Amino acid sequence: MCWLIRLQMDSYTEEVGGSDTFVHLIGVPHPSPAKAKEFKKIDLVSIQVAVKAAHAAGIEHFVYLSVAQPAKMMQAFIDVRSEGERLIRESGMAATFVRPWYVLGPVHRWPYLLLPFYWICERLPATKESAIRLGLVTILEMLHTLVWSVENPTQGIRILGVPEIRQLGSGCPSESFPDKNKDASGKA
Repeated sequence: MCWLIRLQMDSYTEEVGGSDTFVHLIGVPHPSPAKAKEFKKIDLVSIQVAVKAAHAAGIEHFVYLSVAQPAKMMQAFIDVRSEGERLIRESGMAATFVRPWYVLGPVHRWPYLLLPFYWICERLPATKESAIRLGLVTILEMLHTLVWSVENPTQGIRILGVPEIRQLGSGCPSESFPDKNKDASGKA
Protein backbone atom coordinates (compact mmCIF):
# COMPACT_ATOMS: atom_id res chain seq x y z
CA MET A 1 0.00 0.00 0.00
CA CYS A 2 1.26 3.43 -0.90
CA TRP A 3 -0.15 6.77 0.35
CA LEU A 4 0.45 9.60 -2.10
CA ILE A 5 -0.88 13.11 -2.58
CA ARG A 6 0.97 14.71 -5.43
CA LEU A 7 -0.41 16.94 -8.12
CA GLN A 8 2.52 16.94 -10.55
CA MET A 9 2.37 14.78 -13.66
CA ASP A 10 4.65 11.72 -13.52
CA SER A 11 5.43 12.36 -9.84
CA TYR A 12 4.52 8.89 -8.54
CA THR A 13 4.19 6.43 -11.40
CA GLU A 14 7.07 4.34 -10.06
CA GLU A 15 5.58 4.13 -6.56
CA VAL A 16 2.31 2.59 -7.80
CA GLY A 17 4.05 0.04 -10.02
CA GLY A 18 3.49 -3.52 -8.86
CA SER A 19 0.03 -2.73 -7.48
CA ASP A 20 -3.11 -4.16 -9.01
CA THR A 21 -5.65 -1.64 -7.64
CA PHE A 22 -5.45 2.15 -7.39
CA VAL A 23 -7.89 3.92 -5.02
CA HIS A 24 -8.37 7.63 -5.71
CA LEU A 25 -9.76 9.61 -2.75
CA ILE A 26 -8.19 13.03 -3.36
CA GLY A 27 -10.52 16.00 -3.35
CA VAL A 28 -11.37 19.34 -1.84
CA PRO A 29 -12.61 18.87 1.75
CA HIS A 30 -16.19 19.91 2.52
CA PRO A 31 -17.30 20.51 -1.10
CA SER A 32 -19.63 23.47 -1.68
CA PRO A 33 -20.62 25.58 -4.71
CA ALA A 34 -18.20 28.28 -3.50
CA LYS A 35 -15.23 25.94 -4.18
CA ALA A 36 -15.62 25.59 -7.97
CA LYS A 37 -12.09 26.86 -8.68
CA GLU A 38 -10.60 24.49 -6.11
CA PHE A 39 -12.36 21.54 -7.74
CA LYS A 40 -10.55 22.28 -11.00
CA LYS A 41 -7.22 23.02 -9.28
CA ILE A 42 -7.18 20.00 -6.97
CA ASP A 43 -9.80 17.38 -7.87
CA LEU A 44 -9.37 17.59 -11.64
CA VAL A 45 -5.57 17.81 -11.60
CA SER A 46 -5.31 14.94 -9.12
CA ILE A 47 -7.40 12.61 -11.29
CA GLN A 48 -5.47 13.57 -14.43
CA VAL A 49 -2.19 12.75 -12.68
CA ALA A 50 -3.61 9.56 -11.12
CA VAL A 51 -5.03 8.16 -14.36
CA LYS A 52 -1.77 8.74 -16.20
CA ALA A 53 0.28 7.17 -13.38
CA ALA A 54 -2.05 4.20 -12.93
CA HIS A 55 -2.23 3.49 -16.64
CA ALA A 56 1.55 3.78 -17.07
CA ALA A 57 2.09 1.47 -14.08
CA GLY A 58 -0.24 -1.19 -15.50
CA ILE A 59 -2.89 -0.89 -12.80
CA GLU A 60 -5.67 -3.42 -13.46
CA HIS A 61 -8.47 -1.85 -11.39
CA PHE A 62 -9.07 1.82 -10.58
CA VAL A 63 -11.45 2.73 -7.73
CA TYR A 64 -12.69 6.32 -8.02
CA LEU A 65 -14.65 8.20 -5.39
CA SER A 66 -17.01 10.18 -7.61
CA VAL A 67 -20.40 11.73 -6.83
CA ALA A 68 -24.07 10.86 -7.40
CA GLN A 69 -25.32 12.22 -10.70
CA PRO A 70 -27.18 13.87 -12.23
CA ALA A 71 -28.17 16.54 -9.73
CA LYS A 72 -29.26 20.16 -10.04
CA MET A 73 -26.85 21.42 -7.40
CA MET A 74 -23.07 21.30 -7.02
CA GLN A 75 -22.68 21.40 -10.81
CA ALA A 76 -18.98 22.36 -10.81
CA PHE A 77 -18.19 19.43 -8.50
CA ILE A 78 -20.25 17.01 -10.61
CA ASP A 79 -18.62 18.29 -13.82
CA VAL A 80 -15.12 17.65 -12.47
CA ARG A 81 -16.02 14.19 -11.14
CA SER A 82 -17.72 13.32 -14.46
CA GLU A 83 -14.56 14.39 -16.27
CA GLY A 84 -12.59 12.11 -13.97
CA GLU A 85 -14.87 9.21 -14.88
CA ARG A 86 -14.43 10.04 -18.58
CA LEU A 87 -10.64 10.02 -18.25
CA ILE A 88 -10.70 6.65 -16.52
CA ARG A 89 -13.05 5.16 -19.13
CA GLU A 90 -10.86 6.43 -21.96
CA SER A 91 -7.75 4.93 -20.33
CA GLY A 92 -9.16 1.44 -20.82
CA MET A 93 -8.60 0.42 -17.20
CA ALA A 94 -11.28 -1.55 -15.41
CA ALA A 95 -12.83 0.74 -12.80
CA THR A 96 -15.32 1.04 -9.98
CA PHE A 97 -16.98 4.44 -9.63
CA VAL A 98 -18.32 4.93 -6.11
CA ARG A 99 -21.03 7.60 -6.27
CA PRO A 100 -22.28 8.86 -2.90
CA TRP A 101 -24.15 12.13 -2.61
CA TYR A 102 -23.45 13.14 0.98
CA VAL A 103 -21.46 11.17 3.55
CA LEU A 104 -22.56 11.46 7.16
CA GLY A 105 -19.66 11.45 9.59
CA PRO A 106 -18.24 13.00 12.75
CA VAL A 107 -18.28 16.58 11.45
CA HIS A 108 -21.16 16.05 9.04
CA ARG A 109 -24.13 15.61 11.35
CA TRP A 110 -26.50 18.43 10.36
CA PRO A 111 -27.96 16.45 7.42
CA TYR A 112 -29.46 13.98 9.91
CA LEU A 113 -32.15 16.64 10.21
CA LEU A 114 -33.06 15.89 6.58
CA LEU A 115 -33.77 12.18 7.16
CA PRO A 116 -37.55 12.66 7.67
CA PHE A 117 -37.66 14.66 4.42
CA TYR A 118 -35.76 11.90 2.58
CA TRP A 119 -38.10 9.27 4.07
CA ILE A 120 -41.13 11.11 2.66
CA CYS A 121 -39.51 11.80 -0.74
CA GLU A 122 -38.50 8.15 -1.14
CA ARG A 123 -42.19 7.22 -0.92
CA LEU A 124 -43.57 9.76 -3.38
CA PRO A 125 -43.54 8.62 -7.02
CA ALA A 126 -42.47 12.04 -8.31
CA THR A 127 -39.39 12.23 -6.05
CA LYS A 128 -38.57 8.60 -5.27
CA GLU A 129 -35.76 8.04 -7.81
CA SER A 130 -33.96 11.31 -7.00
CA ALA A 131 -34.33 10.86 -3.25
CA ILE A 132 -32.77 7.40 -3.44
CA ARG A 133 -30.01 8.39 -5.88
CA LEU A 134 -29.14 11.50 -3.84
CA GLY A 135 -29.61 9.83 -0.45
CA LEU A 136 -27.34 10.11 2.55
CA VAL A 137 -24.81 7.40 3.39
CA THR A 138 -22.65 6.91 6.46
CA ILE A 139 -18.89 6.93 6.60
CA LEU A 140 -19.02 3.28 7.71
CA GLU A 141 -21.09 2.36 4.64
CA MET A 142 -18.49 4.13 2.50
CA LEU A 143 -15.64 2.28 4.19
CA HIS A 144 -17.32 -1.09 3.63
CA THR A 145 -17.97 -0.16 -0.01
CA LEU A 146 -14.39 0.90 -0.68
CA VAL A 147 -12.99 -2.24 0.94
CA TRP A 148 -15.44 -4.43 -1.02
CA SER A 149 -14.49 -2.62 -4.24
CA VAL A 150 -10.80 -3.33 -3.70
CA GLU A 151 -11.40 -6.96 -2.72
CA ASN A 152 -13.75 -7.56 -5.67
CA PRO A 153 -12.17 -6.03 -8.77
CA THR A 154 -14.37 -5.73 -11.83
CA GLN A 155 -13.92 -6.10 -15.56
CA GLY A 156 -15.01 -3.00 -17.46
CA ILE A 157 -16.81 -0.29 -15.52
CA ARG A 158 -18.86 -0.81 -12.34
CA ILE A 159 -20.94 1.98 -10.82
CA LEU A 160 -21.90 1.83 -7.15
CA GLY A 161 -24.56 4.42 -6.36
CA VAL A 162 -26.27 5.17 -3.08
CA PRO A 163 -28.45 2.01 -3.06
CA GLU A 164 -25.39 -0.21 -3.63
CA ILE A 165 -23.33 1.70 -1.06
CA ARG A 166 -26.11 1.16 1.49
CA GLN A 167 -26.39 -2.53 0.60
CA LEU A 168 -22.65 -3.11 0.91
CA GLY A 169 -22.55 -1.04 4.09
CA SER A 170 -25.23 -3.21 5.65
CA GLY A 171 -22.87 -6.19 5.56
CA CYS A 172 -24.69 -7.80 2.63
CA PRO A 173 -22.62 -10.75 1.37
CA SER A 174 -20.98 -10.04 -1.95
CA GLU A 175 -22.55 -13.09 -3.61
CA SER A 176 -25.98 -11.45 -3.28
CA PHE A 177 -24.72 -8.11 -4.54
CA PRO A 178 -26.34 -7.13 -7.85
CA ASP A 179 -23.86 -7.26 -10.74
CA LYS A 180 -23.84 -3.90 -12.46
CA ASN A 181 -20.71 -4.43 -14.52
CA LYS A 182 -20.54 -2.49 -17.74
CA ASP A 183 -18.08 -2.60 -20.57
CA ALA A 184 -15.32 0.01 -20.96
CA SER A 185 -17.68 2.39 -22.76
CA GLY A 186 -19.99 2.41 -19.72
CA LYS A 187 -22.75 0.50 -21.55
CA ALA A 188 -24.44 -2.56 -20.14
